[in-house]
Amino acid sequence: MAARTKDPSIIDAAKNVVTDARDVFRVFARTLYYLFRGKREKGEVARQMFAIGNESLFFMCITMAFIGAIITFQTGLQSRKLLPDFSLMGATYLKLLVRDLAASVGALPLATRVGAGIAAEIGSMVVTDQVDALRMCAADPIDYLVVPRFIACVVMGTVILIIGGFVAYGSGLLVANLAFDVTPSTFNNLMYLNLGDVALGFFKCLTYGAAIAVVSAQRGLATFGGSEGVGWATTEAVVGSSFAIIVLNLIISTFGYFLVPSVGPG
Repeated sequence: MAARTKDPSIIDAAKNVVTDARDVFRVFARTLYYLFRGKREKGEVARQMFAIGNESLFFMCITMAFIGAIITFQTGLQSRKLLPDFSLMGATYLKLLVRDLAASVGALPLATRVGAGIAAEIGSMVVTDQVDALRMCAADPIDYLVVPRFIACVVMGTVILIIGGFVAYGSGLLVANLAFDVTPSTFNNLMYLNLGDVALGFFKCLTYGAAIAVVSAQRGLATFGGSEGVGWATTEAVVGSSFAIIVLNLIISTFGYFLVPSVGPG
């Protein structure tokens, strides 16, 4: 990675973005290669899955509960002003949640927890020369460090995002019932939801989990400058992962609009 100044110009910033994108793509390509041909340490994937799930599940549930409650409350307020009919509130909210909200919004706080942890752990190994020791032992850091975290992040990230979606739906149902007297039978309306929406949301979960792992690992491997460098790598991992999620959301949603059949609004 090229050296950076603290206050880069617009041109330097653009060059850094291009360089980072190239480095992320290289890490991703090598991760895919070792995913099928590498020799991982036995049990490492399971340990990483436990670490990711253990540190993120409660945080994700609390975050998505508040997000679901806020969105439902604001939607109900606007519906009451414009059209005092809440019969389709649940159907519209469920479609939004499954197709986009659970994955895209949930992935952002996930990036702050998981992404920062991956970057800090790998970055600390870089500045303490542990990664160089791996190379001296003919072990590729991508195979030994990145691939287990990649698998764990894709699997557990998807599971956590799905659980977060259920929590957001439950909090939305509770708010709709308490604040707007919408019965559970009215809110639990599946008329706008189809398998295409479920498939699109599931694909986003997988993609975001992969993006968080790859971007964060790349930032960790690019760490330099001791403990201060680890701090910068952690910050850049969170920012880079969040930016990647937003860009991927735009791309997937655009293709999904044309390729995945949709029923009702959205």
